[in-house]
Amino acid sequence: MDVFESVKKIIVEELGCKPEKVTLDARLKEDLAADSIDAVQIIMDLEDTFNIQIDEDNAEAIKTVKDIVDYVQGLLK
Repeated sequence: MDVFESVKKIIVEELGCKPEKVTLDARLKEDLAADSIDAVQIIMDLEDTFNIQIDEDNAEAIKTVKDIVDYVQGLLK
């Protein structure tokens, strides 16, 4: 499973949204209706899934699904 598919699975499970809504361009807050609590849970799930640490400054900069995928891929290199 690639990074996008893993991120998509986490978002769908956490937000309960339809998988087809989770695209690279989807904005977490505006398009997927994620609130700050959802965002924290998504970050924690990402950290557990990929065995990474996402600092608060970088977490606050994440706005879209693509932001997440790019950030995770950068940490996995």
